[in-house]
Amino acid sequence: MSEEFSNIKKREKIRLEKKLNLGHLAALITIVIWATTFVSTKILLESFEPIEILLFRFVLGYIALLLVYPKPLHVKDKRQELYFALAGLTGICTYYLLENIALTYTQASNVGVVISVAPIFTALLSRFFLKDRTGQGPGFYAGFALAIIGIMLISFEGRALQLNPLGDLLALLAALVWACYSLLGRKIASFGYNTIQTTRRTFAYGIGFMLPTLLFFDFSWDLSGLSSPVNLFNLLYLGLGASALCFVTWNYAVKTLGALKTSIYIYLVPVITVLFSVLILHETITLVSAAGILLTIAGLAVSQKGEFNNFKTLKSK
Repeated sequence: MSEEFSNIKKREKIRLEKKLNLGHLAALITIVIWATTFVSTKILLESFEPIEILLFRFVLGYIALLLVYPKPLHVKDKRQELYFALAGLTGICTYYLLENIALTYTQASNVGVVISVAPIFTALLSRFFLKDRTGQGPGFYAGFALAIIGIMLISFEGRALQLNPLGDLLALLAALVWACYSLLGRKIASFGYNTIQTTRRTFAYGIGFMLPTLLFFDFSWDLSGLSSPVNLFNLLYLGLGASALCFVTWNYAVKTLGALKTSIYIYLVPVITVLFSVLILHETITLVSAAGILLTIAGLAVSQKGEFNNFKTLKSK
């Protein structure tokens, strides 16, 4: 009987570890794709306005999720709709609008650094509003410091930091909004619904909130730019890959790892962007960038150390 119980515990530990590893893989896949979207966005900006790209990609993403999993979502409690609405407002509408507007007032390097503070906002919101300090030990903050230094080295490569108050503030607000979205995603995950269904519902609310903002931007429904195969491919990449697929994998990671552990992967965005530029655009890595990459990866490893220690604890029991 004792041996049977021990085998059950061992199988449960293996199942849990596999699930957590899958969560890490989902977060990593998401970040790899998101880090490469700058190329697609840059190409599309030659034919479309930022708000047009934003709306078209999420409408396309919504349609894709509907086709993949058409089963309607029937919420158990009408009050849960508030969480879906807030998730759509923050993660789909507000975050991307703030980020795009910030890029018109400040350098992309500034935005990249400022957005990377999202894990700190996630930690603070978890601590003060949810009374949850999970994963917020000294390692998390030490890892954050290492990662931010690394990201700054990658982004500025020894150049002096040029502050642009309005643009930098908007980027900071975008990071805060993304932290709110991450916590809302964690709450939505606790409802027990299918991840594709919840992501689709969030997209619907996000698109709904986005529509009124079209009145304040130079928006056109003209899709003639998609007659170009290059534009069509890049919009499909943003809509099917960066939106439909990545929000599902990100939400799965949040559901499996938690909002904080998942948000830490944001540190890797500039690292992957640099590596992608080397592989695809044949750019060179400077010594400063190389040092930044090493520091950023070290920061990620240190921040995640607590969870790896949990694996060791599980295995030893």
